[in-house]
Amino acid sequence: MTGRGGPVVVVGAGLAGLAAAVRLTAAGREVTVVEAADGPGGCCAVERAGPYRFDAGPTVLTMPEVLAGLFGEAGEELAAWLPLRRLDPAYRLAFPDGSHLDVVPEAEVMAERVRELCGPAAAGRYLAYRRRLGELFALAWPAFVDADTARLRSMLRPWTLLRLAALGGFRRLDRLAAAHLPDDRLVRAHTFQAMYVGLPPHRALGVYAVVAYMDLVGGVYFPERGGMAAIPAALAALAEKNGAQFRYGVRAARVETDGDGVRAVRLAGGPVLPARQVVVACDLPSAHASGLLPAAAADWRLRRPRFSPSCLVIHAGLERPLPGQAHHTIHFGRAWRAAFDALGLGLPQPDPSLLVTHPAGDGDAAPPGQAVLSVLEPAPNLLRADWRRLRPYLEERLLARLAALGYPDLSGRPRVVLDPPAWRRRGHSAGTPFALDQRFTQTAWFRPAPVARRVPGLHLAGMYTAPGIGVPPVLISGRLAAERVLRERR
Repeated sequence: MTGRGGPVVVVGAGLAGLAAAVRLTAAGREVTVVEAADGPGGCCAVERAGPYRFDAGPTVLTMPEVLAGLFGEAGEELAAWLPLRRLDPAYRLAFPDGSHLDVVPEAEVMAERVRELCGPAAAGRYLAYRRRLGELFALAWPAFVDADTARLRSMLRPWTLLRLAALGGFRRLDRLAAAHLPDDRLVRAHTFQAMYVGLPPHRALGVYAVVAYMDLVGGVYFPERGGMAAIPAALAALAEKNGAQFRYGVRAARVETDGDGVRAVRLAGGPVLPARQVVVACDLPSAHASGLLPAAAADWRLRRPRFSPSCLVIHAGLERPLPGQAHHTIHFGRAWRAAFDALGLGLPQPDPSLLVTHPAGDGDAAPPGQAVLSVLEPAPNLLRADWRRLRPYLEERLLARLAALGYPDLSGRPRVVLDPPAWRRRGHSAGTPFALDQRFTQTAWFRPAPVARRVPGLHLAGMYTAPGIGVPPVLISGRLAAERVLRERR
């Protein structure tokens, strides 16, 4: 792969678009990135309330080696651009009975904590299940996550599929975990990650135990400075150093084509950027609906999209840090399957599990001596509920639930509330920041295609394409798009 080839336009400066730009500029290509916002970030955006800064997107960073690989392609060290620290614990899991489990990657430390929580037999079974997770990850990651699944034959891996089946990869996730773990608290600890792919544990395939592996075994990381927004900032700076041109505050209006495929990107207001190859890395349903993508790029996989549930998030500034509070705490509700069933019906969860994020080590998120707190509750998306009526009730209920759990009263604090209408205003179809759920029929080759076969030169990336939702998969989607561009002769 060399620097040969014409200019490439990347639409969207989120993680996928930036990953594509880094990979392309590392190969010597001329790249222009067009972004409607005033800076890089996409889903890794920032919200502010007075002097407080909040991560308005993901707060969980796993598999930092994916980032390191991108920087390595450009001949750079990740640590020099984006110092990370491993969170200890990765999560504090707080159960309804008052017990808790602090999760760290070290096997023997975790086995001892499981022994204290659930008894000696449970510790042994935990270690055996941990090994099973490692085997599933070793099979699924290179075959279906860190892999180009643009062609159907990519899924035809008989030996891999047989091994995944033997390991329980095609069982339901909750049944797989329950078959190996003797305590319901451990089952919850190893299945809540299914919500990251938009599915309840009793509907997700066992292969999504790889997400639990990434979280619970691989570890969770956080930037030393700047919060999660430091990730896109570093990627954009690297791409710019390698020659990428960024046009912020400019909306791409239409990918223009001729008889041979892509020829340009027309910007809002009329300017045209010539390009024989384009990577569109944004919300795909919106890209089709707005006319950004040509009609020939229509994808049958988006005819009846199944969107993930959404969430209600309250970000608030605190007068002081909370002593002893973990960076991430999950407060499990007493209801479990019933909560997921309600969400599937478009109803609020009767007793939701909450993700509370308290990045006390993020020094510039708040004034000296103060801190920030964010709480996330899973909620129906815009297609399933009337949020004009639902928002006041759920916000009041969530504040009351936090107070009951012992958190400070947030009602009078500077805060930002993000609900499905707010997510929609930020450009997320159906008001969900989690895109399509990852049921089997929306996974790998069945997910919207990353290549528009009838429009040569048009490539797609982001969480709507494979490998799917989450920081590492989205970064991989951008890198894979760039590698397809580099292989294409245009």
